[in-house]
Amino acid sequence: MDEQITTHTQAEPSRTIDLNAFSEKAARLRQETAKVIVGQQEAVDLLLTAILADGHVLIEGVPGVAKTLLARLMSRLIDARFSRIQFTPDLMPSDVLGTTVFNMKTSEFDFHEGPVFSDLVLADEINRAPAKTQAALFEVMEERQVTMDGTTHPMGPLYTIIATQNPVEQEGTYRLPEAQLDRFLFKITMDYPSIEEEVDILKRHQANQQLIKLEAVRPVMTIAELLLLREQLQTVFIEESLLRYIAAIVQQTRTSKAVYLGASPRASVAILNASKAYALLSGRDFVTPEDIKFVTPSILHHRLHLTAEAEMEGYTAMKVAKKLIDKVEVPK
Repeated sequence: MDEQITTHTQAEPSRTIDLNAFSEKAARLRQETAKVIVGQQEAVDLLLTAILADGHVLIEGVPGVAKTLLARLMSRLIDARFSRIQFTPDLMPSDVLGTTVFNMKTSEFDFHEGPVFSDLVLADEINRAPAKTQAALFEVMEERQVTMDGTTHPMGPLYTIIATQNPVEQEGTYRLPEAQLDRFLFKITMDYPSIEEEVDILKRHQANQQLIKLEAVRPVMTIAELLLLREQLQTVFIEESLLRYIAAIVQQTRTSKAVYLGASPRASVAILNASKAYALLSGRDFVTPEDIKFVTPSILHHRLHLTAEAEMEGYTAMKVAKKLIDKVEVPK
């Protein structure tokens, strides 16, 4: 494995070296991902940004576009514990969180952890479970802990939930409540591959090249290295003009005639943290307007409620979000 990113007591020069080392590892993460998944580069960058920014992710896409594979691959590349929960209509909260069982030998109750206890948790087809099971994730998503029978069980520092859902099939599904949607940092849309990318997929199979097995994927980064980079988020510089730029964008969502319900201050903080994380991924310790413009659409996508008139005119939340961003003047 490459040399580990180390802490330094000196300020600027040492931190620059650390960021250069991390940007090399980020490039390797992208390269290793490309060996398994063809295309989907934006989704990969957004997922890396979310993990670095300590945020959860909702991935939306039709079956077969590698949503689950991407989540499992990322856990291998950063050497993290991974668990997968298949959400179904009969799934109970205890199936997710765990349950308390009476131990006959000790005459005490023992808590048996559910699959939600891990580093990276894949909530597959999260909208197929009823509201009471979806609500079981409320506390763990916001506070990184589970409370059962009056006892609090904290999660690890890396803890991230990656949820998936199918945007087309609505039969037998339960729409996520707004409070839960707001807890996701990003809503990432994974589209069909381009014709060139699909040809590449076919060539791999035609040449009898089986896709690399996940068990053969070697970690590129350790959890300790990732957590060290998270600590450096606070050192990333952002000008006050860019803070006003973020606030102006979010304010647009609250005054637009196409939007019934705009974004909350949590969205502003999400844009700030995500833009800092994306700057780090790019090997910089300062935020640019381009960083903000890259992360903001996926942050606003699931937080905007359009008016009935806007929906009848064919607008989507993503289209409206991009239009609102373009309305705000970029700081010089």
